[in-house]
Amino acid sequence: MSPAPDLPPASGAWRAGDPVGHRQFLAVDRPLRLEAGGVLPGYQLAYETWGTLNSDASNAVLVEHALTGDSHAAGPAGPGHPSPGWWDGLIGPGRALDTDELFVVVPNVLGGCQGTTGPASPDPDGKPWGSRFPRVTVRDQALAEAALADALGVERWALVLGGSMGGMRALEWAVTLPGRVEALLVVASTAAASAEQIAWASPQLHAIRADPAWRGGDYYDAAPGEGPHRGLGIARRIAHVTYRSEPELTDRFGRRRQAPGDARYAIESYLDHHADKLVRRFDANSYLLLTESMNDHDVGRDRGGVGEALSRVTARTLVAGVDSDRLYPSYQARDLAAALPGSGEAAVISSPYGHDSFLIETPQIAGLVKALLD
Repeated sequence: MSPAPDLPPASGAWRAGDPVGHRQFLAVDRPLRLEAGGVLPGYQLAYETWGTLNSDASNAVLVEHALTGDSHAAGPAGPGHPSPGWWDGLIGPGRALDTDELFVVVPNVLGGCQGTTGPASPDPDGKPWGSRFPRVTVRDQALAEAALADALGVERWALVLGGSMGGMRALEWAVTLPGRVEALLVVASTAAASAEQIAWASPQLHAIRADPAWRGGDYYDAAPGEGPHRGLGIARRIAHVTYRSEPELTDRFGRRRQAPGDARYAIESYLDHHADKLVRRFDANSYLLLTESMNDHDVGRDRGGVGEALSRVTARTLVAGVDSDRLYPSYQARDLAAALPGSGEAAVISSPYGHDSFLIETPQIAGLVKALLD
């Protein structure tokens, strides 16, 4: 008899009782009133830190992760952390974010699934929030993280930085709480989601909601293999194509089959691999919630427009785009830099890897970080 297949879990969310790894937790026991009108009665933030906060708390850096990232930005995979740190080459002794000198903080985003309160988390009665979890925006996520800064004793971040969705949160910090951000680095991101970005997200959202195993968002009691992994996997396949560039995919895969006689093309196998990895470490509801928060991203909302909102920023600022990014094209970085007071021309990250270059081109990102910190 052949062995049973390794079935994906109903949710790849971190749950209480799972290995903690390097996570720390902050429980916030006061209500968070949300921009869309809901209320969270309280919430938990999972985060990781590297380095030591100095006596006047002037060396703290806030790193914001992208859509399917988490607090584990540096360090190897291990119990509690299925993947190595996603910016490992940037954080550590002697690196651009030098932890011999800096105190680096990376929270898991509100609505996420790796220890911070989100749809897979227990509600006040102990049941998974599921379909009842309220809509959150990037603005809500930044305000939730302000409670973490308060708890850590950080009045003003020496630097706030992030790429993609992380860049949205970094920018929102600088607009919403300008007095708390000394320097700002926004990479491969934008002041407001564009029609095309929302359009790319739309089939991903439909794929998850069309999966019968999604069950309207209440699937957490499903057995392995009976959760909405098919819909989440399709969403990941669509997204991953937008994360890379057409020339890179052509050079790497072309029309090559995965193996002689295999019906699949190599590019299909590559997408299948990334889909399988994600469904084992992420939650379908969090994917929906966070994607919609990115769609809603607009720093100018209820602030008189983007230009008026960006005029609030007092941080020393650097914006960077990727020359091969088809999801957040580099003109958006140029437009953002032009509208931000105190920002020079947008930097250009030259890379064949598309949007994912902000995770891959570590030496170029390191140069931008050093330029701001110096």
